[in-house]
Amino acid sequence: MAHSRARSNPADGKAPVRRAAIIVSWVFVLVGLLGFVPGITTNYGDLGFAGHQSEAKLLGVFQVSVLHNLVHLLYGVVGLALARTVAGARTYLIGGGAIYLVLWLYGLVVDHDSGANFIPLNMADNWLHLFLGVGMIALGLLTTRRTARR
Repeated sequence: MAHSRARSNPADGKAPVRRAAIIVSWVFVLVGLLGFVPGITTNYGDLGFAGHQSEAKLLGVFQVSVLHNLVHLLYGVVGLALARTVAGARTYLIGGGAIYLVLWLYGLVVDHDSGANFIPLNMADNWLHLFLGVGMIALGLLTTRRTARR
């Protein structure tokens, strides 16, 4: 008997890839919102709209800006919309992971003190983007792979 890991779980009616995409999406929404909360975001008074001049840091570690926070919110909302279907959820996780890997590479190449660092990014962001890229792609692949026939 062959079965798919992407099959729905009778307990909640959602395929594993859909559940994973929903969880990842809500994390992005939460991170986007927390970027606007003084105290959770240090140097909140120095939160800029965009660019490396923004001195605000989420959890005192990850450099953020208004644009950066809005992108996280948008990423989360898009993920929630795509998570309505198995194909959409898989696309969100794998495609979104690929985007984060490109962003990781961008962060490695761009001078963090230059105008090209418009997002803004710091070294902690770069490591997080690598982890997110690899993790999202892995979730998209592992939650939709078919198991071998026995």
